[in-house]
Amino acid sequence: MPSSSVAAVSADRVRSLLEEASRPLTRRHLSELLGLDKEQSDRLLKPVLEQLMAAGEVVRNRRAAYGLAADMDLVRGRVSAHRDGFGFLVPDAGGDDLYLSPRQMRQVFDGDRVLGAVVGVDSRGRKEGGIVEVVERAHPTVVGRLLLESGVASVVPDDPRLTQDVLIPLERVGAAKPGQIVVARIDKVPSLERAAVGEIVAVLGHADEPGMATDIAIFSHGLVAEFPEAVTTAAEAFGSVIDPGVVQKRRDLRELPLLTIDGADARDFDDAVYAERIDGGFRLLVAIADVAEYVQPGSALDEEAQRRGTSVYFPDRVLPMLPETLSNGLCSLRPDEDRLCVVCEMRLDEGGKVKSSRFYEAVMRSHARLTYDQVQRMMSTGDSELRERFGHVLGNLDALFEVYRALFKRRQRRGALDFDSQEVYFQFDEQGLVIDIRRRSRHDTHRLIEECMVAANVEAARFVGKTAVPMLYRVHEPPPPDKLEGLVEFLRGQGLKVAWKEAPEPAQFAALQSQAAGRDNAALLDAVLLRSLSLAVYQPENLGHFGLALGQYAHFTSPIRRYPDLLLHRAVKHLCRRQSEESFAYTSARMAELGRHCSWTERRAEDASRSVDERLKCQFMQRHLGDEFDGVVTGVTSFGLFVELSRFGVSGLVHVTAMPDDYYNFDPTHHSLTGKRRGLRFSLADNVRVRVLAVSVDERKIDLELVGKQQ
Repeated sequence: MPSSSVAAVSADRVRSLLEEASRPLTRRHLSELLGLDKEQSDRLLKPVLEQLMAAGEVVRNRRAAYGLAADMDLVRGRVSAHRDGFGFLVPDAGGDDLYLSPRQMRQVFDGDRVLGAVVGVDSRGRKEGGIVEVVERAHPTVVGRLLLESGVASVVPDDPRLTQDVLIPLERVGAAKPGQIVVARIDKVPSLERAAVGEIVAVLGHADEPGMATDIAIFSHGLVAEFPEAVTTAAEAFGSVIDPGVVQKRRDLRELPLLTIDGADARDFDDAVYAERIDGGFRLLVAIADVAEYVQPGSALDEEAQRRGTSVYFPDRVLPMLPETLSNGLCSLRPDEDRLCVVCEMRLDEGGKVKSSRFYEAVMRSHARLTYDQVQRMMSTGDSELRERFGHVLGNLDALFEVYRALFKRRQRRGALDFDSQEVYFQFDEQGLVIDIRRRSRHDTHRLIEECMVAANVEAARFVGKTAVPMLYRVHEPPPPDKLEGLVEFLRGQGLKVAWKEAPEPAQFAALQSQAAGRDNAALLDAVLLRSLSLAVYQPENLGHFGLALGQYAHFTSPIRRYPDLLLHRAVKHLCRRQSEESFAYTSARMAELGRHCSWTERRAEDASRSVDERLKCQFMQRHLGDEFDGVVTGVTSFGLFVELSRFGVSGLVHVTAMPDDYYNFDPTHHSLTGKRRGLRFSLADNVRVRVLAVSVDERKIDLELVGKQQ
């Protein structure tokens, strides 16, 4: 075949032919248009069509003709499943989700990428979708408990959103025993007519074994614990010290007393800070590890980092985005070691407003590795031993706190939300079993670092955003209307005034927080406001950040653990080196794809971490069956009360049958249950005493019994 014909068989050429035809074409017809014989069609055209179908751009209909998905009014997106059997198709292009009935969900799992079509409107007025084609399966394997009943083996998925069991032929069970947690490879995907069929490929053990909660989450969410050999080899090839030749081309900040402030258990340090007073305000430097110097686009390291999207943090381990040789070594801003960095240097006035900023590549040497608690003790209680030990950076810390106070006041003035979440952490014994759950509090030093990082993120968004170089913004849209309705009802039931008519401003949410400050229901209000918010996403279109009350925001300060930050570093470095905007490695379309992928990997990481936390909490509470605890009502439904135990931050359900003997009326407006006979009333934020009645680790449920209501 002539070389010109070979060159003509490309994805772009096939797209063009289908666009020109304005109708689906068979492969034979496409081959004729391309001048291909059967052998050439099999060898050249077939792989291109398969590639386009895998990407969801082309669909093969029942007449074996190929057409463009966009011309068929098909919706491309990801399946989001609900534990009750139904689901939604979340469109890649945005817009309303399509409701997927339990019947439609038979053929897919949560996370699958599909092409769907609108097939009607359900009784609640939602657009109902039908699945036309599955583009990509999210679960080649499923993790769950092996059951053997009446001679039939099956795996019940651990993830509650995977509502379909996987059938296992008895000859493919292997050495696995009923009741064990296993990994099943899916050999036959589910369809409308039959369940998925698979084979046991690994036995993880029993659910209550130490470390099993994390192992289950890793397999259930499709995470990867180990790096491919090619990736670790590429990381190790950089060695343990920076290249002197690169240092000579950069600004030298090694004498500047930059320092890092992180948690006591942190191992990767990707940001360092320095501040000093200058005439009329402050000079603030935020130095970020220069990961982009080592992880180049298209390399094995880059492809693996992109696939992972983010580091995943579990109570007992971390799955890093980059191999530890880089994440904890050459890229980590460890004390007294030369490191490459990208610097955002800002000039601020006395009120915390950034008057000017600039970015540049530099080499630095951290002068101190500090923890949040160490800094807090030095600055609030004047810990003499620590102040003497870190005396060489005290001037920097004093200036940083002045900058923080100015930035925080400015944050309050613009109406940014401040959710002081009460996170918990687990204490393990030597065998890896949870022996206690404790609350982790935040203080001013945490907020200091947050404000410095927010300032640098804003300036990075502005720096790249004023050019034609594609980038990912961190977008947080206002609350959607359907969530606002319930929020307004709740606020009025709590005696709080609603200031907005259609859509709220961030400052109005912040004002509600101020109204509730000091009240018993302040923490509850924060939780309800938080649940009303939209999910933040990564996308090339700038729609602002509602929670931070910012018109422009991006993620720049954590390239060791977040891929969007690495992408922004590449853009910043590209501009710092004065390279043409047109020569940047990414198009806007490609950046949009990466934004969708990174948003999904972020959700996946959060879901995996949450599932481990819930399982560990349940395992811990099994030891407290029959014990009584104080708690706060955090949710009221027609079937009972959700109560959070004050000591552990663990939540459970008090079913109406475990409440004082009576019939209860549910008031959805005031979020309360009232006894018909005795008049006992239970509402949000009530302080109660409960007893642990039952715990199901598999279902991640804790049943509580009401002992009494506290005044």
